[in-house]
Amino acid sequence: MKFKLPNLPLSSLKTLPLKPKSQMASLLTAAEPQTRIPHPSEDLDDVLCSAQQQQQREEQQQLDLAETAPFRSLSGESRIERAWAHWTKLGRPKLIVAPMVDNSELPFRMLCRKYGADAAYTPMLHSRIFTETEKYRNQEFTTCKEDRPLFVQFCANDPEVLLEAAKRVEPDCDYVDINLGCPQRIARRGNYGAFLMDKLPLVKSLVENLVANLYVPVSCKIRIFPNLDDTIKYARMLEDAGCSLLAVHGRTRDEKDQKKVRANWDAIKAVKNSVKIPVIANGNIRHLDDAHDCLKYTGADGVLSAESLLENPALFAGFRTAEWVEEGEECNKDRKLDQADLLVEYLKLCEQYPVPWRMIRAHVHKMLGDWFRMHPHVREDFNAQHILTFEFLYNMVDRLRELGKGTPLHLKDTNAASIPANGLAVSAV
Repeated sequence: MKFKLPNLPLSSLKTLPLKPKSQMASLLTAAEPQTRIPHPSEDLDDVLCSAQQQQQREEQQQLDLAETAPFRSLSGESRIERAWAHWTKLGRPKLIVAPMVDNSELPFRMLCRKYGADAAYTPMLHSRIFTETEKYRNQEFTTCKEDRPLFVQFCANDPEVLLEAAKRVEPDCDYVDINLGCPQRIARRGNYGAFLMDKLPLVKSLVENLVANLYVPVSCKIRIFPNLDDTIKYARMLEDAGCSLLAVHGRTRDEKDQKKVRANWDAIKAVKNSVKIPVIANGNIRHLDDAHDCLKYTGADGVLSAESLLENPALFAGFRTAEWVEEGEECNKDRKLDQADLLVEYLKLCEQYPVPWRMIRAHVHKMLGDWFRMHPHVREDFNAQHILTFEFLYNMVDRLRELGKGTPLHLKDTNAASIPANGLAVSAV
């Protein structure tokens, strides 16, 4: 068996319980989110990890608008055809990095792409802050020419604010995505994410306004309702509004604990069978076997992984942590790779593509979690560092190796596979 990782060149930085139907169709509320923008002096982890001034973003690439008509000018069936034509042009990506606040930033996306990811989402961006604050735009949204296909995700509750934000990123992405699935309390307070499931007319207007004014396709990421019929109606409404791709997280708004509640693949399958646009499945993707199983069971056009990728960015290349290795399973012992190796690769990407230190700090905890459990005193030293440096982090990795090498990631011999457009695994040869 031969397994070849993609060789990507890197370039310079650019810069609740369901309510009654009558309540779901109630008057829209357009209160602005109350998220506060922290001042740089409040937390050194918000400072970019580069010692030099962040370079100005290169001039945005202009889309070839002459060859494509705006989505607003197309009929329903023509929009469906355009949705599939666009998805096919991108190569029908199967293995996709999910949007993660402060975690799916450029260096992490590039690391995942090296290890098998076909496409990726940015972290969720706050549309109002994105339009108002240049510093937020420069720090929170960075990309490069190899960072494609790319979904740029926004949370929003105002169609015009969302449109203004979307127009700023349109030349640099393949989809503008609307976050309709965040279940956290901050989303409830800010009136966005999964809490717009109670305000379907507002959701529809968010999608329609983007579709009427953008050339890049619009995608939506949703959670399911407790009632399957409501979920299907929701998906069809989004499709009718002009959504070109739907990512479905197979959990309800109240099912926040992903380790205790399994995602409902049956609901994802039902959505896939009920709409005509591409559908991506989200939930229960812990290793590559899960991705294969999900594609086959749901018929989805791709899968998203989030938490598992944070611990193991090489997941889509077939590597898995010891937690998911079955007893007696044959593994390829010739390919030695562990989470410390992945962290070092990530840090080198951060040196090339500067991001705020708070993001780096979070990834260190995720990738070195097992190592820190074995050597808690090293974790304590790390947590005590109010100002991080790359020198400190590289030295910390060396220190952990001297204390005892962690468990290598496992590569299942029969699982080093590519997934073609039909969703069935083909073993590498």
